[in-house]
Amino acid sequence: MTYYNSSCPVETTLQLISSRWKVLILRDLLEGTRRFGELRKSIGPVTQKVLTANLRSMEKDGLLTRKVYAEVPPRVEYTLTELGRSLRPVLASMAEWGSKYQRENR
Repeated sequence: MTYYNSSCPVETTLQLISSRWKVLILRDLLEGTRRFGELRKSIGPVTQKVLTANLRSMEKDGLLTRKVYAEVPPRVEYTLTELGRSLRPVLASMAEWGSKYQRENR
């Protein structure tokens, strides 16, 4: 797990989830375990390379786990850890704020 050396808790949180793709990965995995292809389809215009890099970073940071099945073709599933699931209220607040902004600025 990476330790971010910041005295500001907001900065630490941003360092963990600041990527546009990481927030969308969290959004999808809060609904349950997903395979790589499912994440890629749901997230949208992300390249395989970028998605893989973000998933590896999140795994390193302890936000998700990666389970590889010894099958042909290989099957890989991603699941949020308890730490990753603890971000649910953060994403819920972001969704609430975004909805309010959309309503008021149309």
